Amino acid sequence: MSRALRVDRVACTGLGLCAELLPELIDLDEWGYPVLKETTVPDRLRGHARRAVAACPRLALHTDKV
Repeated sequence: MSRALRVDRVACTGLGLCAELLPELIDLDEWGYPVLKETTVPDRLRGHARRAVAACPRLALHTDKV
C-alpha cells in the first residue's frame, strides 16, 4: 500500500525539522517552510517518513494511505 506525504500549511510554523529528518522528500523554502519534492513515499523511506511525522512539533506533517 502506498503512502502520500502532506503538510498542513496552517499548522506548520516553519521549524524545518521535517527537512532535516527527510531531506530526500522535503526541501525548505526561503522562509523555512517545507516544500515537498515528491508526495509519494517510497518503501525504502517509509520508516524515515514515520519518524519525521512523529517528530513534527506542530503535528503538521502527515502520511496518508493512497
